[in-house]
Amino acid sequence: MSVSVVVPCYRSARTLPALVARLMPVLREASARHEVILVVDGSPDDTWETAADLARRFDAVRAIRLSRNYGQHNALAAGIREARSEVVVTMDDDLQHPPEQIPLLLAALEGDRLDLVYGIPHEEEHGFLRSLASRSVKAGMAGALGIRGARAISAFRAFRTRLRDGFEELSGPHVSIDVALSWATSRVGSVGVHMDERSSGRSNYTPRLLVRHTVNMLVGYSTAPLRAASYLGFAAGVVGLLLGAVVLWRFATGDTTVAGFTTVASMVALFSSAQLMSIGILGEYVGRIHGNNMGRPAYVVCERTGSPGDAASRGHGDPSVPGRAGAGHGRARAGAGSAPDER
Repeated sequence: MSVSVVVPCYRSARTLPALVARLMPVLREASARHEVILVVDGSPDDTWETAADLARRFDAVRAIRLSRNYGQHNALAAGIREARSEVVVTMDDDLQHPPEQIPLLLAALEGDRLDLVYGIPHEEEHGFLRSLASRSVKAGMAGALGIRGARAISAFRAFRTRLRDGFEELSGPHVSIDVALSWATSRVGSVGVHMDERSSGRSNYTPRLLVRHTVNMLVGYSTAPLRAASYLGFAAGVVGLLLGAVVLWRFATGDTTVAGFTTVASMVALFSSAQLMSIGILGEYVGRIHGNNMGRPAYVVCERTGSPGDAASRGHGDPSVPGRAGAGHGRARAGAGSAPDER
């Protein structure tokens, strides 16, 4: 099978040369037809210059630069839509996902049993808080979004390229690749892989940003918050009925003492809070509808570098032999991506 490796790049000028150097022999061994797509997501450092240089050196490498920082999933969507192979592999740019583990993902896709495979680390790759936030995101996807196998989701994934047809018509900035893939197939699996330590810098996916990512997914792909607002209103109504029953009972028994100001104020605050929370949830949905109607793009490609040939003609680049180079410009289709704007 032919393979396209998509790598979203942000502040990775130091790691990209080593990543590509390790990818080339692995891909040559795994498939005669392969390509590497480096998507530079508005990185403020020299990442684009490094990616463009790699695209000039290797026939199998292409580099795409987005006009600004759109977020990891947006960059993934741009690369996935550029892929020309039968299978797409996505991985991070920080060398935490070893290229040598890619054959394990591809082997799991052999046959026709699975369409999507996630690489799950044998051991936790982050600290306690970061891992806890990540598990919370996956739990939210599994519960509220009804995604089968969501607890096994990771950024190291391999899937059949045809799955992108399932989210071809998605538009706007609030899109998650994993949610979109879940719409296209239920044949999802996972394999255990070894994860390396981050070679330089630190992840910008803080627990706060992961929580925000969870909220984006819940509001963007589920009606669970609306149902929660209904349940909250119902619970507040039950509390009100119980309080009313208590007042009537005390009146009927002759105890007509009026409740103090503190009790009245706390009850007003309780019901007001329920109302404002419900209005806020409705406002989130209305705001997203308004944002989508404005036509805000998921990403805009401002430059491309690399051989324009089909993936079938790729795969013969060598680190010591310069390859062909080309460049192009264009505007991407409004598509996917919903992760925080910074990594």
